Amino acid sequence: MPSRMHPKDWIEITREGVLCRPGGLYIDPTQPVADAIVTHGHADHARAGHGRVFATPETLAIMRARYGDDHARTEYPLAYGEKVEINGVKLSLHPAGHILGSAQARLEYDGASIVFSGDYKRRPDPTCVPFEPVPCDVFVTEATFALPVFRHPPLDSEIAKLLASLRQFPDRCHQIGVYALGKCQRLMMGLRAAGYDDTIYLHGAMVRLCELYQDFGLDLGAWEVVTPENAKTLAGKIVLSPPSALQDRWSRKLPDVLTAAASGWMRIRARAKQKGVELPLVVSDHADWEELTATLSDVGAPEVWVTHGRDDALVHYAAQNGFKAQALHLLGYEDDSE
Repeated sequence: MPSRMHPKDWIEITREGVLCRPGGLYIDPTQPVADAIVTHGHADHARAGHGRVFATPETLAIMRARYGDDHARTEYPLAYGEKVEINGVKLSLHPAGHILGSAQARLEYDGASIVFSGDYKRRPDPTCVPFEPVPCDVFVTEATFALPVFRHPPLDSEIAKLLASLRQFPDRCHQIGVYALGKCQRLMMGLRAAGYDDTIYLHGAMVRLCELYQDFGLDLGAWEVVTPENAKTLAGKIVLSPPSALQDRWSRKLPDVLTAAASGWMRIRARAKQKGVELPLVVSDHADWEELTATLSDVGAPEVWVTHGRDDALVHYAAQNGFKAQALHLLGYEDDSE
């Protein structure tokens, strides 16, 4: 039988990002390109200005909401599991469990396959389809929280911590720094699942994406925008804002603010203290150490490539456990936006 090409023979790291040469396809390129596969809508993965974009319908809608209709010349929506062939390369998208519409990209060429996981998590999340292990020859994984210290608690335990603080400090406005895409909506739905049915108040930067989530059928419950008129009445209420607003003049109009933040980085007490966070909530949309290592076994690919994050630790673990592993050392993808 003729030998097949290894993905290393047709995947290349370029100035624009990861390129599948025979297909002319870039995966989450950091600069405008002719043909882009976009795994999800976070700004460090979904840039504007591409020619043709292959992504899930949800991710394309997020890109339109963020960049307008000219985010790409042509949209190519793909449902999970749907296959398309471009210049002999077979492409399909599969659930990543990260945020609404997030996907892994599976590329097959000359009988060999590679899966780019994008960002992913393994925890239940009502805002997105759960991660799906996809068989392949090479698995490309993120490593944002790839250190044994990172073991994320269940979401409901962090929600319970927040609700306990509301009971303990009923006269203080609880302002929570959350990423506007994914974390905000997940926290809202977590509060609803815990029985919190009061109105949740939002910084204006969160509104468009919350409306988009609702357009896709996700029930966030009652919410209102913080205004100069209602701001002083929000004692004992929950306000969700971008993390940058926690120390901004915007928060000064809120009454007796108790500062909280929802992020996987809140596991590190020094980081919480540095950012002036009184109530750290360990809520992450990325896989923790145990989930990352379990995923390598669940996918079962003999070779692992590690992208952004704590790649050294995960490469070392993979090599010690029988995988062929290497770091790609990609630039342009943020860890702190989590």
